[in-house]
Amino acid sequence: MSHDLKEMESGTALSRREFTLEAALAILAGCVITITDVACGSSNSTPTTPTAPPADINGVVAANHAQPHAVVITGATITAGNAVTLNIQGQSTHNHTLSVTQANLTSLKNRTAVTITSSNDNSHMHDVTFTPV
Repeated sequence: MSHDLKEMESGTALSRREFTLEAALAILAGCVITITDVACGSSNSTPTTPTAPPADINGVVAANHAQPHAVVITGATITAGNAVTLNIQGQSTHNHTLSVTQANLTSLKNRTAVTITSSNDNSHMHDVTFTPV
């Protein structure tokens, strides 16, 4: 093969070396190159693991009766994060309600215990504590 330059239709000539370089650049133009912190020598090579969704949490009702009140905040309620009102009647002959705020749900999602005072029904109230595991 001749090492002579060949004239191209556009009037420019490429040597074999220039052609090879241009061909390599054309191939690389179609590639996606990803650079991560680990590839750049970052000391943080521990992969992150997703946090498990919150579990349902049973409330512990203070000063409960022989026919006890009971309440559960579901994991879905904690995840949704919207304020809710819960009934705690359980097996009791009367009901109380709990106003669970968005801040309460955020605390539970962050695995922090929350105590909420019930409504005043039947001349008394109850403190209800939710302790995430």
